[in-house]
Amino acid sequence: VLDALRSLGLADDTVVLFTSDHGNHFKTRNSEYKRSCHEASIRVPTAIGGPGFTGGGRIDELVSLVDLPPTLLDAAALTVPDQMQGRSILPLVDRRRGGVEDWPDHVFVQISETQVGRAVRTHRWKYGVSAPGVDGMEVAAADRYVEESFYDLTADRYELHNLAGSPQHQEVRDQLREVLQAAIERVEGSRPEIEPAPASMDNTQLRPDLFVDEKAAATS
Repeated sequence: VLDALRSLGLADDTVVLFTSDHGNHFKTRNSEYKRSCHEASIRVPTAIGGPGFTGGGRIDELVSLVDLPPTLLDAAALTVPDQMQGRSILPLVDRRRGGVEDWPDHVFVQISETQVGRAVRTHRWKYGVSAPGVDGMEVAAADRYVEESFYDLTADRYELHNLAGSPQHQEVRDQLREVLQAAIERVEGSRPEIEPAPASMDNTQLRPDLFVDEKAAATS
């Protein structure tokens, strides 16, 4: 594609976006479907090149798929409609444009089909909830959720230690519950109830059936 654009003299006027609709669980969480709040699912490979994206490098801010349509419109010097969700990431690429200081410190995740789930991810934390007894193939949203997962991504980047229900992290979970409820209300128009994780939940048990060590996988 890039060779064709160059040969047609269009490379300097074309923005090329490579992305996907989800990440890849391959050899990490093989027993889990692609729709989940885990990093292997929600970290989506994305690369952009063309006018406005010629400097190379990588941005560290949290970006959502809903930010990509406004980004393409902005790159084409078109007005982004007020009703469109997301924000252009061009200010993150060209810091001289401003707007970086108020960039959101979290992303909101909606999970369907396999469950009715919601999650919020910050630079350090992942907080996820699900609606018990609700069929994700039939229902898009719920008014009641239960805490399902909570990970410290700095200390546990492979999400092996589920801290949902951990008393040592109660204050952080309370804060993220508010963040998630506000995000749901902003996007979906209603504020659901979120119940704490069950007291009987074993939050320290590893799930070896969901994880294959990278080195072992690479050499097997």
